[in-house]
Amino acid sequence: MLLNQAANDTVSFLEQKAADIRKDIINMIHHAGAGHPGGALSAADIITALYFHVMNIDPKNPKDEGRDRFVLSKGHACPALYAALAERGFFRMEHLETLRQNDSILQGHPDMNKTPGIDITTGSLGNGLSIGVGMAMLASILDKEYNVYVLMGDGELQEGSIWEAAMAASHHRLKNLIAIVDYNGLQINGWVNDELRIEPLEEKWKAFGWQVIRIDGHSMQEIIHAFSISKKMCCPTVIIADTVKGKGVSFMENVAEWHGKAPNAEQAKKAVFEILHGGENNVAFNKNVVW
Repeated sequence: MLLNQAANDTVSFLEQKAADIRKDIINMIHHAGAGHPGGALSAADIITALYFHVMNIDPKNPKDEGRDRFVLSKGHACPALYAALAERGFFRMEHLETLRQNDSILQGHPDMNKTPGIDITTGSLGNGLSIGVGMAMLASILDKEYNVYVLMGDGELQEGSIWEAAMAASHHRLKNLIAIVDYNGLQINGWVNDELRIEPLEEKWKAFGWQVIRIDGHSMQEIIHAFSISKKMCCPTVIIADTVKGKGVSFMENVAEWHGKAPNAEQAKKAVFEILHGGENNVAFNKNVVW
């Protein structure tokens, strides 16, 4: 698909913003000494596209009734969401340094009562899509035209409640509901399909009455195109985004250990260096560089 100059500029801007968010993720988890870098990094491009291009939101009016809603069903990936909210202007960037501290507005899972821009408190896996169904149904009750975006993990699809919600969404023809599966293939114990097989995934969603779009979850061009298509559907849409756990950091990519582990100082420096320079092989890393 050929893009005009304006579209190319949009993609370039979003790619740079995703790199900024990945850098924020590493720094805040390192500073906290705890967190979940793997799934936050794999979701960074999707969340960037939503918050800087797709969703109708206003940092100055985060509770606007007509705004689009976002549900981070995989709540442990909240560093990516926090970084996006800060970069978008919902709160000051310095709050990122307080991740997981007792009095911080940024806890280990999203809390709508603490953090500006969070639409719903999440963390218990398997609940996000049901919440999204309720939000999408409420739009018709309130005569609003907002869209609801729900980001789920692939391991999360092992929860039966996901499929109950999927059935309800298609029954009610919730065309304003868009689900995204961050399909990075790994969960805390190892490969998702070794733990409990979720394939054939596209066929399952189609059988439940959903429109299915499959993309490279790290291609900004494919991401924004998929969201554009989803807004034209007459039924709920699921975007299955093939991603890499720990994307952008060579020693974290496809390593289950980095599901929930904070990098030490040297690892954090190396990770940020790779994110800023496009990978470990592009420029030699100098561990003495101060970032």
